[in-house]
Amino acid sequence: MPYGQSSTAYTLTFSEEFNSYNTSVWNDHIWYESSNATKNYTVEDGKLKIWPQRDASGNFFNRTIDTDGKYYQTYGYFEMEAKLPYGKGTWPAFWLFNHEAGAHPYRPEIDILEAYAGGGPNSGWSDSALRPTAFASTVWPNGIEGGPHAGSKTFQNLGDLSAGFHKYAVKWEPNKITFYFDGKEMYSVNASMSNRMYMILDLWYGSASGTPDNSTPQGKSNSFEVNYVRAWQFK
Repeated sequence: MPYGQSSTAYTLTFSEEFNSYNTSVWNDHIWYESSNATKNYTVEDGKLKIWPQRDASGNFFNRTIDTDGKYYQTYGYFEMEAKLPYGKGTWPAFWLFNHEAGAHPYRPEIDILEAYAGGGPNSGWSDSALRPTAFASTVWPNGIEGGPHAGSKTFQNLGDLSAGFHKYAVKWEPNKITFYFDGKEMYSVNASMSNRMYMILDLWYGSASGTPDNSTPQGKSNSFEVNYVRAWQFK
């Protein structure tokens, strides 16, 4: 059942425990990019791991793992248990999205988790070692290009989110969207979003995290580690 929720209210519809990498469920790039040939992700020890890495051209590159074209859901509860990477430029995220033909510019988006460890202590995003201590959640009923957002909130002073696993979740109801951290309700937004959406796990760079550089730890030991992703429908 969803962590901290009543088991009688939900039916499990999606359960990815990452015992293997299932290409019938997951893509390894977002639809408008091609897959970078440099391998910076794997499934091992029951976890999906995505890590910062320079490619053959010497550049850090985005890696997106998503269920586009393979799994969609409208409404319900979506939960991930994960440990975040750290360092300049790192921008891990867990979100729901829709870009179906004819929908543009209405591309609904629910950002469950976005973290910007490269921001540093003065930004409120991380500590002096550029380890993430905060994350943000945002609701975009018409997408970023169709804006504005219906609500956004940053949750700060959570401790080092790269030191251990935490649960990041959203309850998506027809007229309300509520975000949770380790089972605790953190924030809710009154918004109506009825388009089906797919799930995205990614490690991108930039925005409030800055540009990655030689100080950004590369390799598997600095992974965005995802223990599981699960979804439920309301009974």
